[in-house]
Amino acid sequence: MSDERKIRILVAKPGLDGHDRGAKVIASAFRDAGFEVIYTGLHQTPEMIVNAAVQEDVDVVAMSVLSGAHMTLFPRVKELLDESGADHVLLTGGGIIPEDDVAALEERGIGRLFGPGTPTTAAIEYVREWFAAQNTA
Repeated sequence: MSDERKIRILVAKPGLDGHDRGAKVIASAFRDAGFEVIYTGLHQTPEMIVNAAVQEDVDVVAMSVLSGAHMTLFPRVKELLDESGADHVLLTGGGIIPEDDVAALEERGIGRLFGPGTPTTAAIEYVREWFAAQNTA
């Protein structure tokens, strides 16, 4: 596996929510799994997240949204990624998101979303499978 390119993932914490424990846990888990991880820190705007994603040439943006603003933040970041020519970047994430909203977001092109208590291995496996599918096509 040493000759394979590492998955580059940006872990982002948008909005005013200051609870970043989950984002730090998943960032550490991705790093331990061999991913190259960029963590943006707290209070990021969608524009800041997309600028960082483009500058860092990431494969994946993983957002942690606990503020209830998921129906605004995920679509806005997706829109900005597409407008920036980064429509190939997977936008995924997690937080406290009702199932109906998860379905609505997935219909809008957002990747799988993970709720509280999901093992980090589930997110790692999902990103690895997505990445493998993108790089065998």
